[in-house]
Order: sequence, then structure tokens, then C-alpha cells
Amino acid sequence: MLARRVEKTGQSSTMQIAARAFALKEQGIDIINFNIGEPDFPTPEYIKKAAIRAINDNQTKYTTNSGIYNLRKAICEKLLHENHVQYHPEEILVTNGAKQAVYNAVLASVDDGDEVIIPAPYWPSFPEMVRIACGKPVFIEGGLDNGFKISARQLEKAITSKTKAFSLNNPCNPTGAVYSRQELSILADILIRNKVNIISDEIYEKLVFDDFKYTCIASISEKVKNNTIIVNGASKAFAMTGWRLGYAAGPAEWIKAMDMIQSHSTSAASTISQFATLTALQEPQKIVMEMVAEFQKRRDYMVKRLKRIKGINCSVPQGAFYLFPEISFFFGKSYNGFKINNSVNFVECLLEEAKTAMVPGSGFGMEGYVRISYANSMDNLEKGMDNIENVLSKLA
Repeated sequence: MLARRVEKTGQSSTMQIAARAFALKEQGIDIINFNIGEPDFPTPEYIKKAAIRAINDNQTKYTTNSGIYNLRKAICEKLLHENHVQYHPEEILVTNGAKQAVYNAVLASVDDGDEVIIPAPYWPSFPEMVRIACGKPVFIEGGLDNGFKISARQLEKAITSKTKAFSLNNPCNPTGAVYSRQELSILADILIRNKVNIISDEIYEKLVFDDFKYTCIASISEKVKNNTIIVNGASKAFAMTGWRLGYAAGPAEWIKAMDMIQSHSTSAASTISQFATLTALQEPQKIVMEMVAEFQKRRDYMVKRLKRIKGINCSVPQGAFYLFPEISFFFGKSYNGFKINNSVNFVECLLEEAKTAMVPGSGFGMEGYVRISYANSMDNLEKGMDNIENVLSKLA
């Protein structure tokens, strides 16, 4: 009955854990969510007012499939002034969330048997999109000792005659790792020399800490730009996850192909969300900077608490709102009927016993770790860490 591609596609581990946590909440159990993949802040008022204004102005019909011209123009201006890379509106596609932009880019460029190199840990949807396109994901593991970033040697070794694309997530979900301009330049040189396309998911670009200077990979050179699709959107920077508004920027031919694919699937993004995002891009970024400052404060607190727990090894990420601590020390231990042999067992134990939800590292291609989101209030972060410390202290 079902197509073979469905059999090849795995379920999202983040969604599975979220479903179990939601089920416990429905039973009246207070669960602290460390598995959240979205800012806990509300969408800024000026953006919400722009959406209401669009409704009142009857901006409620279909737009062109690629998105309203003024929004695409504003995206070009944003990319020029913030990322130092120049595009024209015909090189922009507005999508139903950044995820659709990645999906369109994969479908438009990956053929049967093509290999796509994906650094691990990775966002779980990346390899599944490649498989749906009948491509083959090839993984390179970036270890804790290198801040979860891959090396030039690893990349060179992974490239074959079948390599079609390289998938970059910078800053990274789940690790928060961010590549410097120098690191990106080295990787980009290898990719361009080997004629490998780049799909760069930069949705967390504004969420960087410690005065880190973010670099868009397409800004490195014209050659890199001509072989790259940039993916971004409004969801993380402006706390607009439910508005489902993303975009892609890249070579006109590639964008045209993605536009065609989108026209036969969802068509244009929500008109109201497009007008709201137009305002988000045009207004001052003070609220975004305030959100980033709060995330950095939470990151510092969570790293401090995690490093107090014997057996946990946690790096200090420079971006996003995730931590990716190593927890393999606890494998082989037990508590209250839970035997911990892997990251799934670890997460299940803490969900049931510490009433705290997180995501197993196996879902991101890295066993022995868990993803913890600090997109939550300080009160909840403190309560969740107290619960976790209490349970882990009793493991035997």
C-alpha cells in the first residue's frame, strides 16, 4: 500500500519525546520541557500588530508563489547589510517555514544515488529529506573535543565522485556550535574545488554569544555564493515559529527549480505571515538583542549546573539555545526499575522520574549525548536541574 520511501524515513526523536511529555502533562503531571526547539518569548508586539493590520487591510488572498515582492526585496537588503552578500528578488524564495526551504533545495538538486555529506550531530530532518529524494546521506562526526565541528581532513576524505551536496547547519542544532569565518573558508574551498553544492541552514544566525562575529558562508566569495543555497527565516530570531515563514536565497536557476517544486506542493506561504515578517525585517532589532542576552545568561547558568554533576561532560556553545552534554558515564546504571544502556533510556528515566523532558543524542546521530534546550524561564531551568541532579545522584 505504501511507497518504499516511507519505509526509509525515520520518525523524529524530538517529536516522539514531545508527544510523551505532552501525554504526561495531559494527566496533570508537571513536566519541565528541556526539549523545546523554539524561543519561549512571545512574538514582539510590533510584529503582531503588523499581522493584524494586514488582516484589516484585506491582505488575505494568495500571493505569488515565490512571495510578495517587497518581502523578497527586504530579504535582499537584510542579506546585503547584515551578511554582506548581494542577491536580487528573483534569487529569493519565501517558504512555509525554513524546513520547507531546505526540503525544496534537496529535492531540486539531489538525484537517485547522489551523496549528501552531513556533519553529525545533525538536525534529524536533514538525512530523512535526502533519503526521501532517493539520495544517500554520508555522515561526518564532529567530536566534543573539537566543539562538534568537522575538520578539513574529514571533509576531504568523505567526498567521492557521487558527492552532490554538503549540508551545513550553522549555528548548529543540537550542539550550538558555530563555525568561524576562517573555518568556513577552509571547508568552502574544499567543496568548491570538488564542485559540491552547499545547503546552508542559518536559521539560528542571530542567536550567537560572547560577541562572536557570525559569518554567512555565501559571503566568503562569489564562487561560494554561486554554489550555495542559504536558508533562513523568522522563527528563531523573532520568536515566530508558529507563523511558518522561511526563505531561501541562491542562484536564480536553483531558486527557480525550488519555486516550481513548491508550486506543486504547498504554493505560497501565508500572506499574513509574509506581511508580519516584512515588518520584522524592517524594524530595529533591539528586542532580538534583548532575547539573545537572556539566552546567554541561561546558557551560562545551565553549563555551570551541568558541570557540577559528576559524569557529565558539557562544552560551552556559542550559538542557538541548546546544550549537548555527554552522558555515557551513566550507561549501565539503574534507578527505580530503569536500566540505562543508551541515551533513549537516559531520557526516558529523567522524563518519568525527574519530570524533565530532553532529547536523546541518538536522534541526532550521536549516541552517548542528550540535547537540552534552555529556551525556558530561569525558574523552570532551576527546577529542572534540581530534579535532574536529584535523580542522577541516586543512580546505582
